[in-house]
Amino acid sequence: RLMPELPKFDDEDLKSYGDEEEESALSPPAALMSVLATQELLLENILECIPVGEFAVIQPLSDEFCLVLGYLLTWKLTLAFFKAASSQLRVLYSQYLRRTKSLNKLLYHLFRLMPENPVISGPTSEVPNKDTKTFFTEELHLDVK
Repeated sequence: RLMPELPKFDDEDLKSYGDEEEESALSPPAALMSVLATQELLLENILECIPVGEFAVIQPLSDEFCLVLGYLLTWKLTLAFFKAASSQLRVLYSQYLRRTKSLNKLLYHLFRLMPENPVISGPTSEVPNKDTKTFFTEELHLDVK
């Protein structure tokens, strides 16, 4: 709920960023970027031996699972922040992500975490040629209980 409200504070200071000669960049909230940087290092350690194109098997409820989930949820907050920002602020924020290579790291991590076959496991009584349910065709509910 808080993330969409934060870009409003940067809107006030937006005029001071357009006067510089070099490309300017503006960091999204420092606390969020600090957590993201720490999580990027942890994920690089977990996924370092897996090349892009192959996928890592992360066991549910393991320490690695919690780290990956935290990393993805941090990106979800970052994207909610971006969505609420004006187009001028998005340019400045994206320059910051480009300089820190955070977006590149996200893509490398996603391509190593994405399952080869994203089929939702469930009852196997379905006919094999019938439409298979995948993570991309079904809505996923992430309610915390």
